[in-house]
Amino acid sequence: MGRRLFVVVGAFAFVMAGCTSSSSSSVPSARYYVSLGDSYAVGYQPLPTPHASPGYTAIVATAEHLRLENFGCAGATSASILHTNGCAGRMAATDAVAYPTSPQASATEAFISAHKGSVALITVSIGGNDVTKCATVASPITCFFTSVSTAQANITTLARGLRSAAGPGVPVIGLTYPDVLLGLWVHPAASPDKSLASLSVSGFRDDVNPAFKAAYTGADAKFIDITAATGAYTPLTETTTLSPYGEIPVAVAQVCTLTWYCAVGSVHANTEGYTFIGREIVAEYAKLPHP
Repeated sequence: MGRRLFVVVGAFAFVMAGCTSSSSSSVPSARYYVSLGDSYAVGYQPLPTPHASPGYTAIVATAEHLRLENFGCAGATSASILHTNGCAGRMAATDAVAYPTSPQASATEAFISAHKGSVALITVSIGGNDVTKCATVASPITCFFTSVSTAQANITTLARGLRSAAGPGVPVIGLTYPDVLLGLWVHPAASPDKSLASLSVSGFRDDVNPAFKAAYTGADAKFIDITAATGAYTPLTETTTLSPYGEIPVAVAQVCTLTWYCAVGSVHANTEGYTFIGREIVAEYAKLPHP
């Protein structure tokens, strides 16, 4: 178990680094899509140079004809989103929402409260950065358990605050992440680690995602298991062929296709990956009653 938990810590060690938001002037101002969180909310891309892209938020806003207000911030943790003012010095998208004197959560809740009846959807991507620090400490397992517990408590507080601001009729959807560490099956090419890649699956499935799901659902919010949706739980005995890697597990091929990990060691989604996540949100949103 200790080895598995260390793997999960490592899986997040590369993850977050972005801050974005945008508004669309071509859609009615009366219906808003509010996004908050970390670099996945930002649409961070490492190449050709690190930059914020439209990401999944643009997919959702366009599909649902909503005006996007994105409060996401580079490197946000479940604690900083509640307590740290502003997003100065970190990556922000064009037309990013500015909140220099307020924490991300407070600024978002203030916006939602000021636009009662006009917010149609809220999405949250947070929690990955909470465990990154554990990768380099002396007791990573203890750190991991503490960090996951803390993240669960903070995300519960965050989700309850969003629910209180929005009221009972507005969908709040929390997200988790692809199991990018499956990419260790092929990356780095000189020293891949199939054992660690295999162990990461149960770490996401049994530890991280149940904690995050409990945090959201405990606050009457929905949870999308992006790890499952991207095929991470597919048995590693099921294989396919993907260039330039040859025959590899289907789950690994999905990570290579949807993220930058296999190519450059970055856990961020690529354009195809963000599009995939956006479509998952759109599909979940369609199931829910909403304004």
